[in-house]
Amino acid sequence: MESVSQSTGHAVFFPFMAKGHTIPLLHLIHLLRRRFPHLSVTLFTTAANRPFISQSLLDSDTDSISIIDLSFPQNVPGLPAGVESTDTLPSTSLLPDLWAATELMQPEFEKQLQSLPHPVNFLISDMFLWWTVESASKFGIPRINFSGMSNFSRAIVSSINQNKLFDGIKSSDEMITVTDFPWVKFARDDFDEDFWHADRRTCLPFQLIMKSIHAATNSYGLIVNSFYELEPTFCNFSSDRGMEMTWNIGPLCLAQTSTQKLQTQQPNKTGTWLEWLEAKLRRGEPVLYVAFGSQAEISSEQMKEIEIGLEESGVSFLWARKDKEIGDGFEERVKERGIVVREWVDQWEVLNHESVKGFLSHCGWNSVVESLSCGVPVLAFPLVADQALNARMVVEELRAGMRTVECGGLVKGFVKGKGLQRLVRELVEGEKGKEVRKRAMEISEMAKKAMAENGSSWRDLEQLVHKMCSNKLPLPQTVLAAPSGDVINDVH
Repeated sequence: MESVSQSTGHAVFFPFMAKGHTIPLLHLIHLLRRRFPHLSVTLFTTAANRPFISQSLLDSDTDSISIIDLSFPQNVPGLPAGVESTDTLPSTSLLPDLWAATELMQPEFEKQLQSLPHPVNFLISDMFLWWTVESASKFGIPRINFSGMSNFSRAIVSSINQNKLFDGIKSSDEMITVTDFPWVKFARDDFDEDFWHADRRTCLPFQLIMKSIHAATNSYGLIVNSFYELEPTFCNFSSDRGMEMTWNIGPLCLAQTSTQKLQTQQPNKTGTWLEWLEAKLRRGEPVLYVAFGSQAEISSEQMKEIEIGLEESGVSFLWARKDKEIGDGFEERVKERGIVVREWVDQWEVLNHESVKGFLSHCGWNSVVESLSCGVPVLAFPLVADQALNARMVVEELRAGMRTVECGGLVKGFVKGKGLQRLVRELVEGEKGKEVRKRAMEISEMAKKAMAENGSSWRDLEQLVHKMCSNKLPLPQTVLAAPSGDVINDVH
């Protein structure tokens, strides 16, 4: 058999216009260029998103990477002029409009796809770009769906919907047992209204979710930014049920090299916060990293409680936040042990820093994966989307974190400053913190082994490339129209 590292072929990537969706795929491209140098790569994006992508790929062999700009739709109802990514959305409420607008790029995408100088072996596109499966099918190209979710979240959502567990729930905080995983319980408030509201079928977000799920079932396979040893029961759930092929190829953050930097508009502004962390390390003062994602929308009342909790905890903290509204005198009062950073922060470098002992996080999947890969436990503060399920996974399944909401079995809700103060201290300095930190360090070692040569993720990527470049794949089936119902049978 031909050595897989010598496999020749052509892979096309199309990430969604959000850094949280783009960065893992850029890590994957770096990894492919190192392990499979004969594989050429084409990446589709838009003009406004290209600078970030180009900067991020500087350390790769750019001779084998082609970046093609597509025109983002203009004059889209509901979207301000010039918006081409989630970074520039004035409100996260407009995310569904941005998501839906991408479909208008389909004709140009297909024209460019057809005119590529070399045959395409496979397309990897984001789960949000559901319409790309139809484009790929037209040209006989296998589409691989990139999921930004964990296997745990996908399996739980699939089980909930297959067994109609939303039906008959009387209160938002009622704890429901997941049929296929009876040790797992959830509350309706773990999910956004788009999943369970009576009028969900008429809502754009739910319609887009349905289209994405239908496209996933018509795709050739799925790649997940996770590794088998992290969630074996939930990895097996898909394969045992005969769902589409799944390759766990992460944590992709570990594909970074020491010289590689995924930089934004301010790539050199690391001085202030990095020097601050170094000073904390020299003084032996442990640090809590605080970040809620680039699209977080948190009420002013909740922000005030977070400020109270951090200030009264007595713990040193680095808080990455973009908003300008902050309590009067807060930064001055905490300046000896806390720093608020509004410039670009390299989260990977922060979490890797020896002084950082905990992460107060919204539990976006990328943040969870990065934190655990660095051996840093999570204090879960989920806000939207799959974040509550990620919080349950970290706290209840992995035992590598703590929850901020302590009411019954809930993981999401309003958090009071006094409670947060105690939890922050416990995570950074207490016995429970030592327990979850030990577990996080164990997971970090597992993650590194999975990505190392002959590890589970290393093998999955090897198998993926060999299969896609073997030229023995069945042609993709014709994609049928998306169903009009609202039962989500499989979440891929």
